[in-house]
Amino acid sequence: MKIESQLEKITSFKNLELLANQVVEGFISGMHKSPFHGFSAEFAEHKIYNTGESTKHIDWKLFAKTDRLYTKRYEEETNLRCHLVIDNSSSMHYPILKKGEDFYENKIGFSVLASAVLMNLLKKQRDAVGLSVYSDDYEFYANEKGSERHHRMILNVLEGLLQNKTKDRQTDTVKFLHQIAENIHRRSMVILFTDMFQYEQEEKIFKALQHLKHNKHKVVVFHVYDKKTELNFDFSNTPRKFIDVETGDTVQLFAENIKENYEKEVHEYFKKIKNTCLQYKIQYVPVEVGKNFEKILTTYLVEKQRFG
Repeated sequence: MKIESQLEKITSFKNLELLANQVVEGFISGMHKSPFHGFSAEFAEHKIYNTGESTKHIDWKLFAKTDRLYTKRYEEETNLRCHLVIDNSSSMHYPILKKGEDFYENKIGFSVLASAVLMNLLKKQRDAVGLSVYSDDYEFYANEKGSERHHRMILNVLEGLLQNKTKDRQTDTVKFLHQIAENIHRRSMVILFTDMFQYEQEEKIFKALQHLKHNKHKVVVFHVYDKKTELNFDFSNTPRKFIDVETGDTVQLFAENIKENYEKEVHEYFKKIKNTCLQYKIQYVPVEVGKNFEKILTTYLVEKQRFG
């Protein structure tokens, strides 16, 4: 299943809902070739057609794509509640996109599209979705609902995150995760998109995530990052001024002089986050921006099975 090929022709933000639907449809149509073949009926809101059943509800469009007979589900309702959480601090608007680059090649754009993709799948399964957005303020909160009006309202909020760039805006992840935990009263799957750029508050962040765990929620952390510069520190060896996008602090240096130590520290940091999440039974998934939408969907489906 290669979702990325469907995105190659998208050069700018146009219709978030349409693009999300394309990603999900591509994922579903490819499921029969994946390890999820046995689960695809449930995930795609279809069930495998059994000989002798009425052919009235066979999905012939899906048959043309998969060469397998499925019938649409009409009566069975699912009861999963999913709350999406997006870190909208200034560091999430990195890297600054160049002409010709797609909106999902920086961290906030990727998180927005990934959220829209998950919403599309949740909608197909009649599951309820909610959204929280935070930076230096708790910018937006909507509890979990499944109506068409609710979905459209959340999509409008997501579109706004792409259009309104934040500048010099820090975040207080700890404070707002605790608030989110207090707001979500019914057991839900909580999915967080963040770049984890709060080294000094690392332990407090995990305690805040534990707050969600104590309320019996399933917690999934998608750690979004730009591989080229944030993980590999791939800069030419010329004098450069690096600017902290949240505080405005600057430092001038030759990238080559610190590349080895930087990469070592970052890899250790990623490893520490992974091990701590494992300790707290939090699903941790590092994802490189610009791709891996299949990874997002697959993680969700696996965690949904475990959540039930």
